[in-house]
Amino acid sequence: MPMTPIATVRPLIIGSSTGPEAPYPLQMEGKVIRGFGRGSKQLGIPTANLPVDDSLTPWIADIESGVYFGWASLRLPPSRPNQATASSDTTTTTTTTAALKAHSGFSLYPMVMSIGYNTFFKNTTRSAEVHILHEFEADFYGVEMRLLITGFIRKEKDYDDLLGLIEDIRLDCDVARKSLDREAWALQETGRGTLDGSWLVRETVE
Repeated sequence: MPMTPIATVRPLIIGSSTGPEAPYPLQMEGKVIRGFGRGSKQLGIPTANLPVDDSLTPWIADIESGVYFGWASLRLPPSRPNQATASSDTTTTTTTTAALKAHSGFSLYPMVMSIGYNTFFKNTTRSAEVHILHEFEADFYGVEMRLLITGFIRKEKDYDDLLGLIEDIRLDCDVARKSLDREAWALQETGRGTLDGSWLVRETVE
């Protein structure tokens, strides 16, 4: 009698309690660009895309395609209806709430991101798609965004259907929240951790 395959159980927390280990954290920055337009429409998970440019981000050429997590900072103009509000996503953690402080014009947020080809959609170009764990009222194309990538969640993979992809992304978000909600992984700048996030909020040199 054939045995039913047992689904792989994914860990809900990534990394040591002492904080990120080499080669992390990694840095990435740029202005938010338009992506494939699938995040909100097909997945219900909006993303902010950054250009994948080896000359600006040398490490990205060799890094494994997959899902990563860490912190994002956005320099949102005061006139935009995107500034941090009391309402965040439906499973807000204490880390998310603490991260909504503004520094030097930047606001800090936990994030999860995909670097790769999105095999399910058969993309032919590599992309960097960031899902910020906060609800925004509007898009923010052209806004300056910085990323402090603290760890790797899983490899990129294909799916039999869209539902499987969405379920995995939602689990990725939970893993990111739980992993960042520890003292050694939370930013000093939020007042809740010991991780140095000064690069995320440094003044921009014009």
